[in-house]
Parts: sequence; structure tokens; C-alpha cells
Amino acid sequence: MTTVERYASIGCAPGDDPDLVVRKRTLTIAATVVTLLAIGWTTAFLALGRPLAAAIPGAYQVISVVGLAALWRTKGFDRFRTVQLTLMLVLPFALQWVLGGFENASAVCLWALVSAFGAVYFLDARRAVPWFVAFIALVIVSGVLDPTLAANAEPLPDGVRTVFFVLNVGSVAFVAYVLLQYFVRDRERARAASDGLLRNILPDVIADRLKALEGPDGASRIADQHPDVTVLFADIVDFTPFAERAGPDAVVDLLDRLFTAFDELAGAYGLEKIKTIGDAYMVAGGLPMARPDHAEAVASMALRMLDEAARLRATGVDVHIRIGIETGPVIAGIIGRRKFSYDLWGDTVNTASRMESNGEPDAITLGPTAAARLATSFRVVDREAIQVKGKGMITPSRLLGPRSEG
Repeated sequence: MTTVERYASIGCAPGDDPDLVVRKRTLTIAATVVTLLAIGWTTAFLALGRPLAAAIPGAYQVISVVGLAALWRTKGFDRFRTVQLTLMLVLPFALQWVLGGFENASAVCLWALVSAFGAVYFLDARRAVPWFVAFIALVIVSGVLDPTLAANAEPLPDGVRTVFFVLNVGSVAFVAYVLLQYFVRDRERARAASDGLLRNILPDVIADRLKALEGPDGASRIADQHPDVTVLFADIVDFTPFAERAGPDAVVDLLDRLFTAFDELAGAYGLEKIKTIGDAYMVAGGLPMARPDHAEAVASMALRMLDEAARLRATGVDVHIRIGIETGPVIAGIIGRRKFSYDLWGDTVNTASRMESNGEPDAITLGPTAAARLATSFRVVDREAIQVKGKGMITPSRLLGPRSEG
């Protein structure tokens, strides 16, 4: 984080959501920029012998510095926002009236546009309407008062008024540009962070499709049929007794170490982690993008998963896993609206789960389709037939390793 970003975050609290953080940072920068510019106005009006006019930007400086200090101390954004929008709306018109109207003041009321436009962002579209209406009302009032103000004003020198016109237009444009630049960049960073979180939950291709969809109902539904996918389930043997006798730190530490290793393997083999459920881990190959070697990739990962469990045992952690694999068609899609979940359904998923639950510790059990697919490149041995709920008798197989290993 840069020095500017640290300063802009003086009003941010740990629990602030990303959107509020951006708003707080932007208003902090806006108030600071306008305060620094007001120093020039105060100095100029004092030099021209206009102490009353100088007092107006001077008052803004004092109130803003106090407000920024209060924001840093209390993190109270609502009051700071209201005070800043009010000052930026009212004081430019007050200065214009003191100087003698539109022409004599070089249209200094343009500064109030910062408040009118800022309210759209710092509040919302609906709550910003009164601020814009107030700006228009003050413009109308200024127009009505202008002949009287101009008649009783002590005009500034023509050259000074021209310079002030340039400064007013240029400075307002500069502030608007700086705020827009800062807001866009901060929003891009926030969007990148949000995008990163989404991609941690969903496959990249699915995340891109989800962001591109519109509509609250069926128009935003993602549901796909994948005809050839390999699904893997793994869980920890006797995890429930372990969780009952071990403390929460030990349980979470084991799951984090083991599943983090599995995540790295899934990434290395180009597979999609689908979810974890308790001590169960689910991964799939061949979706969301089809690939011809999905069964081989899943089998290779499964063998490495056994190696990871053995590595943990070598460090003194008594962990054993069962793995089940099956190949076939699945339905994949996103469910939920507030908390997205990318999941798989179908007989292939159910069979892979049954292969895991009926498997042996530190072994990989294959369903019939997966065994037939892998038999040419891996060493596969049949096991005794088992009764599987909803499918009847099935002859599972055990995956031993690649054929190249003998």
C-alpha cells in the first residue's frame, strides 16, 4: 500500500465492505485536495484586500481539517460526508455573493458542482437528487440576486477576474478528473479482488459466464450436460473419532494441510476442485472444458493424494484416506443466488461416492467405467463384487499405479 493509499484509508475500519472503503478513500482525497486548493484562494483574497471573501475558503480549511481528524479517530463516515457535501455546496455560492455575483466572482459557484456530482457517488442516485435540486435552487437564487449584488460590489481588476475564471473552471475540472481517476482505479482494484474471490469459488470459465449473464431468473442460470467426465471423492478414514478426541486446532490444521496439498495437485493436473464437505474432498476432470485425458489426469492425482497422506504420516500425523473414482456423464451447474455453489449431479457422481465409501484405507477404488478407461495405461485389479444402493451388484477395481512402473 502506497503512502497516498494509507492516508486515504484513515477513515476505514476493519469491518468495512469494499464499496464503503472506496467511498471513504475517495472522499478523504477529495476533501484534502479541495483544502489544499483553498489555501491558494485564501491567500489571493487576502492579497486583494478582501478579508471577508478570504474567510470563506479559510473556514472550509479549518472545518475540513477538524473533520478529517475526527474521521481518523472515530471512523464516523456519515457525519463527515454530510458536512463535506454541505460545505462544498453552500460555500462557493456564499463566496460568489460576497464578491458581487457571477461576473465579479468569476462564476466561483462552479465549485458547488463537486457536491452535486459527488452526492451521486457518496450517497446513491436517489438520495443525490435533493443535492442537485439544492444546487439548481442556489443557481436560481444567485441569478435573481445578481443585479443587486453586482451593483453594490467593488469589482476586482479585469485581469484578476480573468485569471479567476481560468482557475475556477480549470480547478473544478482538475478536482473532478482527479476524483474520477482515483475512483476508477480504486474500483478496479476492488473489482479485481472480488473477481479473485469469485474465481476461488468457481472455475474460471464458469466465473466469466456468470459475470456476463443478466436477469434474476432463468436467464442467469448455468446448467450444462457433460457427456464424459471423471469424478473423484476422497475422505479421511475414522475422521469422526479423531475430531471427537482432538481439539479444534488439530482438526482444522489437519484438514488445511491435507486439502491445501490436494488443491495444489488439482492445479498441477488441470483439474477442477468442486467442493469439500466435512472431511470429504471432491474433484473432477473433463469440465468445464472437455479434455481427452481426464481419466488419466484424475488417476494420476489420486496416486499423488495417497503420497501426500503418507508424507503427513511421516511427520507424525496418523491420517489415512479412501478414494473413489468413476467416469461418465454428469450435469454441472451453479445453485444459489447469494452464495454460489458449482456442483455436479448424476449417476457418475453417485457411483464415485459409493466407490469411496466402500473402498479400503490408503487405496483407490474405481467404478467399472473408470477401470475400463484406465486399464490400458494403469495397473488395475478387480475386487469382489459389492452391493451398491440403487445400482445392484457392481465389480469395483483397485488402481495400483501406472503400467510403466511394472
